[in-house]
Amino acid sequence: MQQGVTAEPSGQAILVVEDEPTVRMLVIETLEEHGYTTLETDNALAALEIVKAPGRIDLMLTDITLPGQNGRELAQAAIQLRPELKILFMTGYAHNVDLSITGAGPGGIDIITKPFSLDGLAKKVRAIIDG
Repeated sequence: MQQGVTAEPSGQAILVVEDEPTVRMLVIETLEEHGYTTLETDNALAALEIVKAPGRIDLMLTDITLPGQNGRELAQAAIQLRPELKILFMTGYAHNVDLSITGAGPGGIDIITKPFSLDGLAKKVRAIIDG
């Protein structure tokens, strides 16, 4: 499954990778309410196809636990394609997360723990993009 809107050159675009439809919908709605253009998918393979395609992506917001390739592996592959890409991981298991990603470039890497407030998510996204 892959849905999204191509980013306008002046708008900031966020790629949301979340396999839980309800969480993905809430995250997308929140980001769009804050003026972001969103691209979305429910798996790492489709996310990598979006990352490979031309177009602006300012941040990839990904769940760590995904079917197939996990979010950490996805982030590592995405950074190889776009070294400037900033990454925000979502997880309910923050104590088990290793944020070191080999080859990570100047893009920021951070984490937000589920459950999170939607306002907290918006503030975290803004801080990382402004980084």
